[in-house]
Amino acid sequence: MNFQLAALDMAGTTVDEGGLVYDVLESTVADAAGEPVPHDLLQQWKGTSKREAIQGLLRGLGQDPSTGQVDKIFDGFGERLVTAYRETPPQPFPGVPEMFATLRSRGVKVALQTGYSTEIAAAILDGLGWTVGADAGSTVDAVITSDLVAASRPAPYLVFRCMEATGVQDVRRVLVAGDTPNDLGAGTNAGAGFVVGVATGSFTHDQLAGEPHTHLLPSTAALPALL
Repeated sequence: MNFQLAALDMAGTTVDEGGLVYDVLESTVADAAGEPVPHDLLQQWKGTSKREAIQGLLRGLGQDPSTGQVDKIFDGFGERLVTAYRETPPQPFPGVPEMFATLRSRGVKVALQTGYSTEIAAAILDGLGWTVGADAGSTVDAVITSDLVAASRPAPYLVFRCMEATGVQDVRRVLVAGDTPNDLGAGTNAGAGFVVGVATGSFTHDQLAGEPHTHLLPSTAALPALL
């Protein structure tokens, strides 16, 4: 059974931003907390909503995880990240735009789903020149951001919203791809027929191999081979 929808993560999966998002997240939380963020603690929150990640990091550090404190740090994080992306613009991983076009030409819907907020995702898409719409001239069919769902990964709601946005009803015909254990967890929790880990981001194939998945690929550029 082929897939009808590819629900793909952005940073580290389709968009190469050199890990800037986590560098900025780590430094912003560390500055606010007055102490460094341990590597293993940061790893736990990769692939999640950045607002949820900030709260989780603060809690892990024994710091104030209140909504007011999270909001303050999140605002600072957003400002720093936009500046960092302006100085070092993200780029698509090699072959990704061609992969989008190939999948869509074969009738597969393509949705980006991300732990970014709507504003940050829109800024990245603008910088890449990627457009969103059902018409053939658009880059992808839909973009679903973390602020549109009740809980981010590994909850399945980003995947379900991608299905809703593209009109795909059978989760067994959904492919979910990402570069973190939380990405794979979301695909598994959604019941997706294809759960694909890629080693272009924060985790190696060996690290992802221990997580629930159906496929491991070097890059999402190879997704058309699964059709």
